[in-house]
Amino acid sequence: MDKIKLLYVKNIMTRNTAQVQQQLTFFILVDNVSYSKQVDVIWTGEDGIWRTLASTYHSMQGNDKEYWSASVSFNLTEKHSLVGNIQFSLRYRVSGKEYWDNNHGLNYTSEADSGIKLTNSQQIQNVDFDNHLNDEPKSIFLTIAVAKEFNAEKVAIHWTTDCWKTTHKTNCDIKKDYWDKSLQSNARNPNQYGIQLWTAELKNGDWFKLHYIIKCENSAQTLWENNGEHNYRFQREQLKLLILNLHCYQEKNQDEKFTQIAKTIDALEIDIVCLQEVAEYWRDGEGDWESNAAKIINDRLNRPFYLHTDWSHLGFDKYREGVAILSRYPLTNHEARYVSDSDDVYDIHSRKVVAAQAYVPFIGKINIFSAHLSWLEDGFKTQFEYLHQWAEKNHSKGVKATLLCGDFNITAGSTGYELVVDSGNYEDQYLAINEQGIFDKIFNVNDTHWQDLLTDDYRIDYIFMRKESELQVTSAKVIFTDQDYGRVSDHCGYFMTFEPL
Repeated sequence: MDKIKLLYVKNIMTRNTAQVQQQLTFFILVDNVSYSKQVDVIWTGEDGIWRTLASTYHSMQGNDKEYWSASVSFNLTEKHSLVGNIQFSLRYRVSGKEYWDNNHGLNYTSEADSGIKLTNSQQIQNVDFDNHLNDEPKSIFLTIAVAKEFNAEKVAIHWTTDCWKTTHKTNCDIKKDYWDKSLQSNARNPNQYGIQLWTAELKNGDWFKLHYIIKCENSAQTLWENNGEHNYRFQREQLKLLILNLHCYQEKNQDEKFTQIAKTIDALEIDIVCLQEVAEYWRDGEGDWESNAAKIINDRLNRPFYLHTDWSHLGFDKYREGVAILSRYPLTNHEARYVSDSDDVYDIHSRKVVAAQAYVPFIGKINIFSAHLSWLEDGFKTQFEYLHQWAEKNHSKGVKATLLCGDFNITAGSTGYELVVDSGNYEDQYLAINEQGIFDKIFNVNDTHWQDLLTDDYRIDYIFMRKESELQVTSAKVIFTDQDYGRVSDHCGYFMTFEPL
């Protein structure tokens, strides 16, 4: 498939006593090649002036494709006319390359006030859909565009709030006019392109997520629209976690990189950050809070998080080096413990872990540990066993998940990694979402040759989640690379999202 594809274009007029307005909307599917990308609509109206309209991210289709959308409105005034009929192409810039969808060199067209036009011979398309549940108990409205030539007799929404353990069905009604949410008004839909609009209303309950698919029937066949086999969904915001080793003040342009990290946390709307090699000046062991790396990053967020940090030992002969947890949600049950045999602050293998509990709305209590353990030959086994016991003791009734996060200094498939696997309680979440087949062999089947499957995996930073946790990882990406958000450390960052089972 091409890297970019137009799904539909909407060209509508609204008229009231105050004004006449024309709105253009473009809905686009792109391959998720990299986080850093730009999707533009290159278009012109009847005035012949070519313009560039930037698109914005809308939602995911699975883990490897994204929906993007672009909209623009024009008001009819004495000095300004409407743009009328338009022609356009789509441009996708990512990883130094450029891709186009220009209707095979002919450009796409859309006539003024023509309603919704489907492309690429599509017969059914979910249009104007949201993917977030709000706290307010209001209705959810869905609009389905169906090619008139299909002669649809029934359109229905099949939905679930418990991952299809139970299902519900809501029939759609056909509409002659078009309710535009962004304009909060009705617009004519003359169906010049032979499109029928079907709508449904779902009552919003106290759910974390709602999955749905669309069934469209005529007398001869049935079509299903299931978001590329990934289901459509409404849901609360997923829990977003980042782990990052900061490299203990050893970076060039260090202050700029602290700012870069803070901007990325804001941009990705991350909820919880676990940091390692968090440094502050030694000052004869008394420390210097104003120079603490976690504090500096936190202070530069648009809205500072709750912060829990502690230090373990003297690093690079001039810093108090430790670990930290930053959380959008209040932190309770703060703890900091040495997990190493040594607690000598002049011993680099003295390793302290910080732990806290966060209450995440619509999910519940989560125990978080931020750890920086030693290499295998320097005490990893003892340190992990202590951390494991500590985490198990803290996993009380009512805790929805326990997450061991950070720099474990063990490569995937190594003897140290095998110790984690053999514990039987914790699983590698990056592997769970990105290499499910390998994950099953390692954590479920116990294939005797599983180490061979990870020979090219050089990660040493992990989120290990307790098996009985009531969360599941939904995505895992490597960031702070040359391609995504830039280098800020000698480690990459690992950005993961979670939702309830």
